Amino acid sequence: MKTHESPIDQFDAEALKELRPENQLGKTALVLAAVCVAAWFSNIVNGSPLLDALPGMLILYAMVIIGLVVGRFCPFYLPSVAWVSLISIIATLPFFPGNGWIIARLAEVDFLAVVTPVLAYAGLALTGREFAMFKQTGWKLVIVALLVFTGTFIGSAVVAHVML
Repeated sequence: MKTHESPIDQFDAEALKELRPENQLGKTALVLAAVCVAAWFSNIVNGSPLLDALPGMLILYAMVIIGLVVGRFCPFYLPSVAWVSLISIIATLPFFPGNGWIIARLAEVDFLAVVTPVLAYAGLALTGREFAMFKQTGWKLVIVALLVFTGTFIGSAVVAHVML
């Protein structure tokens, strides 16, 4: 082990491959079920009845699981999010059998209430690898990030002002 090498750098590609969600389907299905239940309850925020959103949440759960299974057994690698997106897009295409029913059930789910906690977690889920990378880039990354955030906010505000 090199003196400047951290324990984080010791992970090899195979160990990281085993940590992917599609390679741990049972564990991922349980965690996803817990997330879906929490998201289902967060649907109350906008006053939606729980039972109305239940079929939509079950459809979302099924789409994610199917995408992970396809990603697990497909002979070539694509990120899980690509497979889940592809399955979801195909299931809602006009020529897909039952797409009207699927879209009607998904319309009952308040996606803003569902996605907000997920995005908040994704923003906070930093691994040791990200912290090591941050230490290497230092203060310059903070300046670039602040400029990007400010530019994105101002750009969004301008577009919203022009369009609305």
